Amino acid sequence: MDVVLLVKAAIMGVVEGLTEFLPISSTGHLILAGALLGFHDAKAKVFEIAIQTGAILAVIIVYWQKIRGTLAALPTERQARQFAANVAIGFLPAVLLGLAFGKAIQAHLFTPAVVATTFILGGFVILWAERRPQDAVRIHDADQMRWQDALKVGLVQCFAMIPGTSRSGATIIGGMLLGLSRKAATDFSFYLAIPTLVGAGVYSLYRQRALLSAADIPMFGVGLLFSFLSAWLCVRWLLRYISSNSFTPFAWYRIAFGILVLLTSWAGWVDWSA
Repeated sequence: MDVVLLVKAAIMGVVEGLTEFLPISSTGHLILAGALLGFHDAKAKVFEIAIQTGAILAVIIVYWQKIRGTLAALPTERQARQFAANVAIGFLPAVLLGLAFGKAIQAHLFTPAVVATTFILGGFVILWAERRPQDAVRIHDADQMRWQDALKVGLVQCFAMIPGTSRSGATIIGGMLLGLSRKAATDFSFYLAIPTLVGAGVYSLYRQRALLSAADIPMFGVGLLFSFLSAWLCVRWLLRYISSNSFTPFAWYRIAFGILVLLTSWAGWVDWSA
Protein backbone atom coordinates (compact mmCIF):
# COMPACT_ATOMS: atom_id res chain seq x y z
CA MET A 1 0.00 0.00 0.00
CA ASP A 2 1.41 3.39 -1.05
CA VAL A 3 1.03 5.52 2.09
CA VAL A 4 2.26 8.67 0.34
CA LEU A 5 -0.40 8.26 -2.34
CA LEU A 6 -3.10 7.83 0.32
CA VAL A 7 -1.92 11.01 2.07
CA LYS A 8 -2.14 12.87 -1.24
CA ALA A 9 -5.63 11.44 -1.79
CA ALA A 10 -6.66 12.64 1.68
CA ILE A 11 -5.35 16.16 1.03
CA MET A 12 -7.11 16.33 -2.33
CA GLY A 13 -10.30 15.10 -0.66
CA VAL A 14 -10.10 17.87 1.93
CA VAL A 15 -9.51 20.49 -0.79
CA GLU A 16 -12.51 19.18 -2.75
CA GLY A 17 -14.81 19.13 0.25
CA LEU A 18 -13.85 22.60 1.47
CA THR A 19 -14.10 24.31 -1.92
CA GLU A 20 -16.92 22.50 -3.76
CA PHE A 21 -19.76 24.45 -2.16
CA LEU A 22 -18.06 27.80 -1.64
CA PRO A 23 -18.14 30.31 -4.54
CA ILE A 24 -14.39 30.00 -5.13
CA SER A 25 -14.04 27.14 -7.70
CA SER A 26 -13.03 23.70 -6.53
CA THR A 27 -11.46 23.01 -9.94
CA GLY A 28 -8.98 25.85 -9.59
CA HIS A 29 -7.96 24.77 -6.11
CA LEU A 30 -7.64 21.12 -7.14
CA ILE A 31 -5.37 22.11 -10.04
CA LEU A 32 -3.14 24.06 -7.63
CA ALA A 33 -3.15 21.31 -4.99
CA GLY A 34 -2.47 18.64 -7.61
CA ALA A 35 0.47 20.62 -8.99
CA LEU A 36 1.98 21.10 -5.54
CA LEU A 37 1.54 17.40 -4.71
CA GLY A 38 2.61 16.04 -8.09
CA PHE A 39 -0.86 14.51 -8.40
CA HIS A 40 -2.09 15.51 -11.83
CA ASP A 41 -1.94 12.59 -14.26
CA ALA A 42 -4.94 11.22 -16.17
CA LYS A 43 -6.00 8.99 -13.29
CA ALA A 44 -5.84 11.96 -10.91
CA LYS A 45 -8.30 13.83 -13.10
CA VAL A 46 -10.79 10.97 -12.82
CA PHE A 47 -10.16 10.90 -9.08
CA GLU A 48 -10.92 14.63 -8.74
CA ILE A 49 -14.33 14.21 -10.37
CA ALA A 50 -15.18 10.95 -8.61
CA ILE A 51 -14.57 12.27 -5.10
CA GLN A 52 -17.25 14.91 -5.65
CA THR A 53 -19.63 12.08 -4.72
CA GLY A 54 -18.27 12.21 -1.17
CA ALA A 55 -19.02 15.92 -0.97
CA ILE A 56 -22.52 15.33 -2.30
CA LEU A 57 -23.17 12.70 0.38
CA ALA A 58 -22.53 15.44 2.93
CA VAL A 59 -25.19 17.63 1.29
CA ILE A 60 -27.67 14.75 1.27
CA ILE A 61 -27.13 14.18 4.99
CA VAL A 62 -27.42 17.89 5.89
CA TYR A 63 -30.61 18.24 3.82
CA TRP A 64 -31.92 14.73 4.47
CA GLN A 65 -35.10 15.85 6.23
CA LYS A 66 -36.11 18.02 3.27
CA ILE A 67 -35.12 15.36 0.72
CA ARG A 68 -36.96 12.59 2.55
CA GLY A 69 -40.05 14.76 3.01
CA THR A 70 -40.10 15.69 -0.68
CA LEU A 71 -39.75 12.09 -1.83
CA ALA A 72 -42.50 10.91 0.53
CA ALA A 73 -44.84 13.68 -0.62
CA LEU A 74 -44.33 13.22 -4.37
CA PRO A 75 -47.47 11.11 -4.91
CA THR A 76 -49.77 13.45 -2.99
CA GLU A 77 -48.44 17.03 -2.86
CA ARG A 78 -48.17 19.36 -5.83
CA GLN A 79 -45.49 21.47 -4.15
CA ALA A 80 -43.22 18.44 -3.73
CA ARG A 81 -43.64 17.52 -7.40
CA GLN A 82 -42.93 21.11 -8.42
CA PHE A 83 -39.78 21.19 -6.33
CA ALA A 84 -38.52 17.89 -7.79
CA ALA A 85 -39.34 19.14 -11.29
CA ASN A 86 -37.42 22.36 -10.62
CA VAL A 87 -34.31 20.41 -9.67
CA ALA A 88 -34.64 18.28 -12.82
CA ILE A 89 -35.18 21.38 -15.00
CA GLY A 90 -32.18 23.11 -13.44
CA PHE A 91 -30.03 20.03 -14.01
CA LEU A 92 -30.92 19.54 -17.70
CA PRO A 93 -28.97 22.43 -19.33
CA ALA A 94 -25.67 21.28 -17.79
CA VAL A 95 -26.25 17.76 -19.11
CA LEU A 96 -26.98 18.89 -22.65
CA LEU A 97 -24.24 21.51 -22.91
CA GLY A 98 -21.72 19.30 -21.07
CA LEU A 99 -22.21 16.45 -23.51
CA ALA A 100 -22.08 18.82 -26.48
CA PHE A 101 -19.13 21.01 -25.51
CA GLY A 102 -17.31 19.31 -22.62
CA LYS A 103 -14.39 18.00 -24.69
CA ALA A 104 -13.93 21.31 -26.50
CA ILE A 105 -13.90 23.22 -23.22
CA GLN A 106 -11.34 20.82 -21.76
CA ALA A 107 -9.16 21.22 -24.85
CA HIS A 108 -9.29 25.00 -25.28
CA LEU A 109 -10.32 26.81 -22.09
CA PHE A 110 -8.04 25.27 -19.46
CA THR A 111 -5.45 28.03 -19.82
CA PRO A 112 -3.95 30.39 -17.22
CA ALA A 113 -5.55 33.40 -18.87
CA VAL A 114 -9.03 31.87 -18.80
CA VAL A 115 -8.73 30.55 -15.23
CA ALA A 116 -7.37 33.86 -13.90
CA THR A 117 -9.94 35.90 -15.81
CA THR A 118 -12.89 33.88 -14.55
CA PHE A 119 -11.61 34.03 -10.98
CA ILE A 120 -11.25 37.81 -11.11
CA LEU A 121 -14.43 38.52 -13.06
CA GLY A 122 -16.36 36.19 -10.74
CA GLY A 123 -15.10 38.21 -7.79
CA PHE A 124 -16.41 41.44 -9.26
CA VAL A 125 -19.75 39.79 -10.10
CA ILE A 126 -20.11 38.75 -6.44
CA LEU A 127 -19.37 42.33 -5.33
CA TRP A 128 -22.02 43.57 -7.76
CA ALA A 129 -24.59 41.02 -6.60
CA GLU A 130 -24.04 41.90 -2.93
CA ARG A 131 -24.64 45.58 -3.64
CA ARG A 132 -28.10 45.07 -5.15
CA PRO A 133 -31.03 46.70 -3.33
CA GLN A 134 -32.92 44.52 -0.87
CA ASP A 135 -36.21 45.08 -2.69
CA ALA A 136 -34.75 43.15 -5.65
CA VAL A 137 -35.36 39.91 -3.73
CA ARG A 138 -38.65 38.27 -4.74
CA ILE A 139 -38.02 34.63 -3.73
CA HIS A 140 -37.13 33.98 -0.10
CA ASP A 141 -37.40 30.19 -0.09
CA ALA A 142 -36.39 27.60 -2.70
CA ASP A 143 -39.91 26.12 -2.50
CA GLN A 144 -41.29 29.36 -3.98
CA MET A 145 -39.36 28.98 -7.23
CA ARG A 146 -41.21 28.53 -10.51
CA TRP A 147 -39.93 26.32 -13.30
CA GLN A 148 -38.76 29.44 -15.15
CA ASP A 149 -36.58 30.38 -12.17
CA ALA A 150 -35.10 26.87 -12.05
CA LEU A 151 -34.33 26.94 -15.77
CA LYS A 152 -32.57 30.29 -15.48
CA VAL A 153 -30.42 29.05 -12.59
CA GLY A 154 -29.69 25.89 -14.58
CA LEU A 155 -28.54 27.96 -17.55
CA VAL A 156 -26.35 30.06 -15.28
CA GLN A 157 -24.85 26.85 -13.88
CA CYS A 158 -23.50 26.11 -17.35
CA PHE A 159 -21.03 28.98 -16.98
CA ALA A 160 -19.28 26.74 -14.44
CA MET A 161 -18.02 24.61 -17.32
CA ILE A 162 -15.52 27.42 -17.87
CA PRO A 163 -12.60 26.61 -15.52
CA GLY A 164 -12.28 28.92 -12.54
CA THR A 165 -15.93 29.99 -12.57
CA SER A 166 -17.21 27.79 -9.69
CA ARG A 167 -20.44 25.82 -9.95
CA SER A 168 -21.57 27.00 -6.54
CA GLY A 169 -20.57 30.56 -7.35
CA ALA A 170 -22.47 30.53 -10.64
CA THR A 171 -25.66 29.10 -9.16
CA ILE A 172 -25.68 31.03 -5.87
CA ILE A 173 -24.68 34.43 -7.23
CA GLY A 174 -26.65 33.86 -10.45
CA GLY A 175 -29.69 32.96 -8.36
CA MET A 176 -29.28 36.13 -6.29
CA LEU A 177 -29.10 38.27 -9.44
CA LEU A 178 -32.26 36.54 -10.67
CA GLY A 179 -34.18 37.57 -7.54
CA LEU A 180 -33.51 34.78 -5.04
CA SER A 181 -32.50 35.57 -1.49
CA ARG A 182 -29.01 34.53 -0.41
CA LYS A 183 -30.50 31.61 1.57
CA ALA A 184 -32.83 30.45 -1.24
CA ALA A 185 -30.04 30.64 -3.83
CA THR A 186 -27.66 28.68 -1.59
CA ASP A 187 -30.23 26.00 -0.81
CA PHE A 188 -31.17 25.51 -4.46
CA SER A 189 -27.49 25.40 -5.42
CA PHE A 190 -27.00 22.52 -2.98
CA TYR A 191 -30.06 20.64 -4.23
CA LEU A 192 -28.94 21.14 -7.83
CA ALA A 193 -25.47 19.85 -6.96
CA ILE A 194 -26.81 16.40 -6.11
CA PRO A 195 -27.72 15.21 -9.64
CA THR A 196 -25.08 17.39 -11.31
CA LEU A 197 -22.04 16.14 -9.41
CA VAL A 198 -23.20 12.54 -9.01
CA GLY A 199 -23.88 12.42 -12.75
CA ALA A 200 -20.46 13.91 -13.56
CA GLY A 201 -18.72 11.43 -11.25
CA VAL A 202 -20.48 8.36 -12.64
CA TYR A 203 -19.98 9.50 -16.23
CA SER A 204 -16.27 10.17 -15.69
CA LEU A 205 -15.71 6.79 -14.03
CA TYR A 206 -17.52 5.04 -16.89
CA ARG A 207 -15.59 6.86 -19.62
CA GLN A 208 -12.19 6.33 -17.99
CA ARG A 209 -12.81 2.85 -16.59
CA ALA A 210 -9.88 1.45 -18.59
CA LEU A 211 -7.49 3.55 -16.48
CA LEU A 212 -8.70 2.07 -13.20
CA SER A 213 -8.09 -1.19 -11.38
CA ALA A 214 -8.86 -2.79 -8.03
CA ALA A 215 -5.57 -1.39 -6.70
CA ASP A 216 -7.07 2.11 -6.94
CA ILE A 217 -9.89 1.36 -4.49
CA PRO A 218 -7.96 2.49 -1.35
CA MET A 219 -7.00 5.80 -3.01
CA PHE A 220 -10.55 6.53 -4.10
CA GLY A 221 -11.93 5.40 -0.74
CA VAL A 222 -9.66 7.77 1.19
CA GLY A 223 -10.47 10.65 -1.17
CA LEU A 224 -14.22 10.05 -0.82
CA LEU A 225 -14.00 9.85 2.97
CA PHE A 226 -12.06 13.08 3.42
CA SER A 227 -14.16 14.84 0.79
CA PHE A 228 -17.29 13.85 2.72
CA LEU A 229 -15.97 14.91 6.13
CA SER A 230 -14.63 18.29 5.00
CA ALA A 231 -17.74 19.03 2.90
CA TRP A 232 -20.03 18.17 5.82
CA LEU A 233 -18.20 20.69 8.02
CA CYS A 234 -18.12 23.27 5.23
CA VAL A 235 -21.82 23.03 4.34
CA ARG A 236 -22.90 23.32 7.96
CA TRP A 237 -20.61 26.30 8.45
CA LEU A 238 -21.77 28.02 5.24
CA LEU A 239 -25.45 27.75 6.17
CA ARG A 240 -24.70 29.46 9.48
CA TYR A 241 -22.45 32.04 7.82
CA ILE A 242 -24.97 33.26 5.24
CA SER A 243 -27.62 33.88 7.90
CA SER A 244 -25.79 37.06 8.91
CA ASN A 245 -22.94 37.60 6.42
CA SER A 246 -22.44 38.38 2.75
CA PHE A 247 -20.28 36.69 0.11
CA THR A 248 -18.05 39.78 -0.22
CA PRO A 249 -14.98 38.15 1.44
CA PHE A 250 -15.16 35.36 -1.15
CA ALA A 251 -15.14 37.99 -3.90
CA TRP A 252 -11.86 39.49 -2.71
CA TYR A 253 -10.45 35.99 -2.24
CA ARG A 254 -11.31 35.16 -5.87
CA ILE A 255 -9.59 38.30 -7.11
CA ALA A 256 -6.48 37.48 -5.07
CA PHE A 257 -6.55 33.86 -6.31
CA GLY A 258 -6.82 35.07 -9.90
CA ILE A 259 -3.66 37.10 -9.41
CA LEU A 260 -2.03 34.01 -7.89
CA VAL A 261 -2.92 32.02 -11.02
CA LEU A 262 -1.18 34.62 -13.20
CA LEU A 263 1.91 34.72 -11.00
CA THR A 264 2.30 30.93 -10.68
CA SER A 265 1.74 30.49 -14.41
CA TRP A 266 4.24 33.22 -15.30
CA ALA A 267 6.82 31.70 -12.95
CA GLY A 268 6.16 28.21 -14.36
CA TRP A 269 5.24 26.75 -10.97
CA VAL A 270 1.77 25.46 -11.91
CA ASP A 271 0.45 24.03 -15.18
CA TRP A 272 -3.06 25.52 -15.28
CA SER A 273 -3.82 23.69 -18.52
CA ALA A 274 -3.95 20.43 -16.53
